[in-house]
Amino acid sequence: MNPIEWKNLPFGYFKTDYNVRCYFKDGKWGALEISDSETITMHMAATCLHYGQEAFEGMKAFTGADGKIRIFRMEENAKRMIRSAQGVMMAEVPVDLFCEIVLKTVKLNLKYVPPYGEGASLYIRPLLIGTGAQVGVKAAKEYMFMVFVGPVGPYFKEGFSPVKMQIVRDYDRAAPLGTGHIKVGGNYAASLKAGERAHQDGYASCIFLDAREKKYIDEAGPANFFGIKGNTYVTPDSSSILPSITNMSLRVLAEEMGMKVERRHVPVEELSDFEEVGACGTAAVISPICQIHDRDTGKVYNYCKDGKAGPVSTKLYLKLKGIQEGLEPDTHGWITIVD
Repeated sequence: MNPIEWKNLPFGYFKTDYNVRCYFKDGKWGALEISDSETITMHMAATCLHYGQEAFEGMKAFTGADGKIRIFRMEENAKRMIRSAQGVMMAEVPVDLFCEIVLKTVKLNLKYVPPYGEGASLYIRPLLIGTGAQVGVKAAKEYMFMVFVGPVGPYFKEGFSPVKMQIVRDYDRAAPLGTGHIKVGGNYAASLKAGERAHQDGYASCIFLDAREKKYIDEAGPANFFGIKGNTYVTPDSSSILPSITNMSLRVLAEEMGMKVERRHVPVEELSDFEEVGACGTAAVISPICQIHDRDTGKVYNYCKDGKAGPVSTKLYLKLKGIQEGLEPDTHGWITIVD
């Protein structure tokens, strides 16, 4: 294998040595299976192919300054996958089983965990799919849970440098009473056309508004949105937003910094009142936003006047990254050390 250029890694698929699989049949999960195959064989009538019985998670492992490998808030990802499974009527993966398979997969692929200081991490993708055959619209009786990993660079090519985003109104990512609050593939399929158009228009991603009234900020493409107003951290509260584990963590850190935290509806017009805005999620951690362009009204909201991320976003980013990389104390028990 050629040496990996850690600093030049994109955020994308990277073949590693092994993945780990587990099958649900006859009402129970079976033994773990280690595979070196990149393919899955399934019945042509599998429910994941026809009725969207599918959910996934996104996690990262980091090499710390002390050389130890850390996984961030693994149990929260396991709990969120349970909620996703409940939402589309799949067999739930118990937290202990989820964590066991994640750890096993990481350990089998240790040579792909980027070294400390390279600006890269090991992305972890847990995937749960309905494999049982159905032609009527109903839940499967058989499922597969698997985890694969691969080294990645920043989600946005700009890294922590500010990006531009575009507000869209002619597409919805998720319905108010639909599946926006769980991590299933349909939400991402619904965002593809708007996201691709935003890229063609020169923006890193698009910002979706609430599907019911088109009055409030919902999601920042593949991540949660937040804004800084004075000493307040503001993030949207909506039934169609995926609860970001990164956002959850940033709210805790913001409060520890003495800030007020508000989860509430965020009207589009309030964008004029924020000193800083950003997108946050596992893949990006924090992506500061320097400009938001409203595609329909033509209004432009500008931030980052000096071309750099704002001081609050920077402080939050460094604090969270510090915990993930062992530079800051883990006072909340968020970190799992890979032995």
